[in-house]
Amino acid sequence: MLRLLLPLFLFIAPASLLAQLSCQPMVGHVGLRDARIWIQAETAGTALIECRPAASNVQDESDILRSQPLELSPASAYTATFDLGGLEPGTGYTYRVILNGQATSEGIDPDALRFETQPLWQYRFDPPAFTLAVGSCSYINETEYDRPGTPYGGGYGIFNTIAASEPDLMLWLGDNVYFREVDWGSRSGMQHRYSHFRQLPEMQALLGACPHIATWDDHDFGPNDADGSWVHKDWAAATFREFWPNPSQGLPETGGQGVTSALSFMDVDVFILDNRTFRVNPDNRTRTPQMLGQEQLDWLISALQYSRAPFKLVAVGGQVVSDYAGYENMAMFAGERGELLRRIDAEDIQGVVFLTGDRHSSELSSLTLPGGRTVLDFTCSALTSGSYDHSSEPNHNRMDGTMVGIRNYGTLSFSGPRTERVMTIRTMDSDGNLLWERSFAASDL
Repeated sequence: MLRLLLPLFLFIAPASLLAQLSCQPMVGHVGLRDARIWIQAETAGTALIECRPAASNVQDESDILRSQPLELSPASAYTATFDLGGLEPGTGYTYRVILNGQATSEGIDPDALRFETQPLWQYRFDPPAFTLAVGSCSYINETEYDRPGTPYGGGYGIFNTIAASEPDLMLWLGDNVYFREVDWGSRSGMQHRYSHFRQLPEMQALLGACPHIATWDDHDFGPNDADGSWVHKDWAAATFREFWPNPSQGLPETGGQGVTSALSFMDVDVFILDNRTFRVNPDNRTRTPQMLGQEQLDWLISALQYSRAPFKLVAVGGQVVSDYAGYENMAMFAGERGELLRRIDAEDIQGVVFLTGDRHSSELSSLTLPGGRTVLDFTCSALTSGSYDHSSEPNHNRMDGTMVGIRNYGTLSFSGPRTERVMTIRTMDSDGNLLWERSFAASDL
């Protein structure tokens, strides 16, 4: 029998050796004892992750941790997300991808196959200083499927600029890809749009630079301005899950629909909201307009009230604090926006900072509530899509000097002793030049 199998093995081995990844692997959520790693291959096969402490002896294989093997199939665009458990807090790890039984590194940067678990700082020492990068609206041109005329996307070097700044986490604020007409009518079309973005040469360094977390907006949900009536929102959610290794997606309160989630990063709590799945647009005459929906809003208020983080970051696709009732700002949903702000005030919730995208411009809005708390909204857009200066819009809560109408990205840096944390918000142009910065002590909010 062995003699009969040997020729077959010799026949299939070269195909196994040829299996390759289609882009740089990406680390998703990283906790104190766990991490998620995403990959995409060029063809079907079986893959697993091997990781080990970065400081370990490479000759010693006893400390290698292996994930469960996962099948890569065309149904999931040859993607897989691996859950690694049993890790140690505050420890650097290196990893490699085993694809069809072979370690693969062709076309990727093996030095970027690394991550660090969060430290166990509580009751031991002050939380570390760290920086989050943020951005939204990433349009990558694909001529045969774009509208005729001047390309809408460009300036892809911004992704290399962000990678070079060495953030500790990248938070994508929606419109992370732009579905075209040929995309949103099929699962394969949605998968193609994500794959096209992930395989962009300028994206590779950023994919490997830090962990990544995301929410969405209309252009990675469905057609322009799509709401909860979008018939293929289940396809959009399934594709989002295939390409974004968030810690979780969807709430029990909403039957697991959508992409709502939450995580802690150092001493900051991050809440990922879904502004599309439960949306009822303002021009609907027979239903009450809503951007978040009552179940999601109730969950958010409870989660914010429970949080003891000095800063509570709420990532959502559309602006919240701006009072300009235009386009898709939450001011268009006056009743729901009023309830959200009223309940933040009534619960005396400190340190709320909304992180928003959508607008193809950046600005910082600030609103002091009747009880004295201040709520911020850092809108950061656009990364590579078209950009516009909205200085003439009557957002009465915009902080002077913060409107940016060119392609840009943002950072939020946190520093200082545990009881005296300071957050510094910055906006940079595509080359990393500082456009403005503002700092806030946790006690200010």
